Amino acid sequence: MINHQNMKNMTTLVLIFSIFTLPSFLTSTEAVFLLSVCPNTTTFTPNSTFQSNLNRLLFNLSSNANRSSTGFYNVTVQTTNNAVYGLFLCRGDVVGTDVCKICVANATALARQRCPVEKQVVIWYDDCMLRYSNESFFSTVTDSPSFYMQNTVNATDPIQFNQVVAASVNQAASEAVGDADKFGTNRANVNGLISVYSLAQCTQDLSAADCNRCLQGTIDELPNYCYGRIGGRFVYPSCNVRYEVYPFYAQNATSAPEPAPEPAPGPPPPPLPPPPKGKSKTPTSTIVAIAVPISVSVLLFVVGYCCITRRAKYKYNEAAADEPSGENDITTVESLQFDFATIQAATSNFSDDHKLGEGGFGQVYKGILSNGQEVAVKRLSRDSGQGTEEFKNEMVLVAKLQHRNLVRLLGFCLEGEEKILVYEYVLNKSLDYFLFDPEKQGQLDWSRRYKIISGIARGIMYLHEDSRLRIIHRDLKASNILLDGEMHPKISDFGMARIFGVDQTQADTNRIVGTFGYMSPEYAMHGHFSVKSDMYSFGVLVLEIVSGKKNSYFFQTDPAEDLMSHAWKLWRDGTPLELLDPCLRDSYSRTEIIRCIHIGLLCLQENPADRPTMQSVILMLNSYTVTLPLPQQPAFFLRSRAVGNMLEATQNSAQSISKSSPSVYEGSITEVHPR
Repeated sequence: MINHQNMKNMTTLVLIFSIFTLPSFLTSTEAVFLLSVCPNTTTFTPNSTFQSNLNRLLFNLSSNANRSSTGFYNVTVQTTNNAVYGLFLCRGDVVGTDVCKICVANATALARQRCPVEKQVVIWYDDCMLRYSNESFFSTVTDSPSFYMQNTVNATDPIQFNQVVAASVNQAASEAVGDADKFGTNRANVNGLISVYSLAQCTQDLSAADCNRCLQGTIDELPNYCYGRIGGRFVYPSCNVRYEVYPFYAQNATSAPEPAPEPAPGPPPPPLPPPPKGKSKTPTSTIVAIAVPISVSVLLFVVGYCCITRRAKYKYNEAAADEPSGENDITTVESLQFDFATIQAATSNFSDDHKLGEGGFGQVYKGILSNGQEVAVKRLSRDSGQGTEEFKNEMVLVAKLQHRNLVRLLGFCLEGEEKILVYEYVLNKSLDYFLFDPEKQGQLDWSRRYKIISGIARGIMYLHEDSRLRIIHRDLKASNILLDGEMHPKISDFGMARIFGVDQTQADTNRIVGTFGYMSPEYAMHGHFSVKSDMYSFGVLVLEIVSGKKNSYFFQTDPAEDLMSHAWKLWRDGTPLELLDPCLRDSYSRTEIIRCIHIGLLCLQENPADRPTMQSVILMLNSYTVTLPLPQQPAFFLRSRAVGNMLEATQNSAQSISKSSPSVYEGSITEVHPR
């Protein structure tokens, strides 16, 4: 039997705890940064008229953040040929509070730091968005750049949960479309204990029809990236949707339904009978009526608290991705260890029937674990040149990095002289298996190739910008791009990767590793590497995907020409489409192909500073309104037949070259900094 006094004490404690803690999460004025996008394709000169106008605009936006009654404000500052257009949008439930003011102030300050000379900027915080441009974007639906975020926790009943989420976000969107401030929320029950809280919002300069079109675009994206998770969002510059299993917004943000009218007065109810002797004076029904809501509230509070404290697990991308939590995940890597006997059994003792191919440092086999799971097993050759440090580097990196466009590490084996990595099995082998085979390259139509380019770009952006680490891959090439059953690309082989510090932009090495033809000139000749080194490799990959030819192809007929110089000549002569793979002639997008060639050439420019960032490339791929700068002549540093032959011979194997003698070993792992 329930003790009445204990129930009363527990109720009091729970109510006090809930009242004084839960609102503190919901009303925190701390500005939580999400993402900034400022492509360097359109820049201004410091101390110019445009910068003066921009400073006036940012001051105007910041000063109006606490005056706007709707949480939205747009303004134009214009002088001859130097207009700048800007707006801010605060989340509907923080309008009129210090949260909105602080968020916009932080966004304007961050814009000056992260985007000092860029003309087109979007900055997202959890509670607000800031946007400005040299081109008017008011009253126009903009769906790029976009990103998503997802909770790392899976729903226990994903089918039912997804149905409730779909209904809830659509209802929130309907409310936003019909709301004067373009903001709507919804709460829907999944079961007796769990509810879904949804939010939808548009910038208030959009018409109802445009707001609806924008929100339907974000809702259509949710199943691709967030469904099955207990929380997620998809964000455009013009609108966004979000759902969680805890009330992440103030629940009085939208008007509640009108209460039902009170019934007409009637005769008083009969008096209640006195409680039986020896029984509690509180009826069982009353206890249940108190206990059940309290239990539900406690559960929701715990779930909400856990979700809020796990915020660090949310990561974005143009289409972003989740990654492992905890700064010390590296210390738990032992839990991924396989014993050698298990690997032997899975691969039938590394039989030729299981062999998938040969990577840079060893052979790759298909394996089937005892639970039926298919895996790819990379067995490093004993004379591969990859030491224990490089092995650990790849193991640690891939275990920490999780993204839909990166191959996933499942475990490893390190016994005696055996060094083995166990990956997820990727059905369709590597990109070069299809791209350079005349009989198979027809399976890669232009639509698939364009998606492969975009997927590789998202994976690299995650490595460079979006993960908690900054990773330079240093060996991007077609054979290191794996394709899953739906031809989605996954970047693999992190044995040569380097971790950069938070503020580190470049490093030097005496031990040059990678593959000739994909190496940037500053890296191959001087050992300088940075994110721009990977951008050079990406540029080569793009031209290979467009042309269907290896970067060494043209050495067979002309020792002084490679794929990059051939593409440049066609671009200079105004005939870039001649680079196109002949098997694509019947069906292709002329605009997309020319844009990809343009992007590839921008990535191949000799001066690393002239190459775009991957963030800019993704914007270029997703928006045809972005004006691309003219590319400069690519860096040509492979000129002789001897070098051409060396390039071709080393196409599928990573090389290590010493640029000084004796060679000094350079460690692969540097100190890790959270970002």
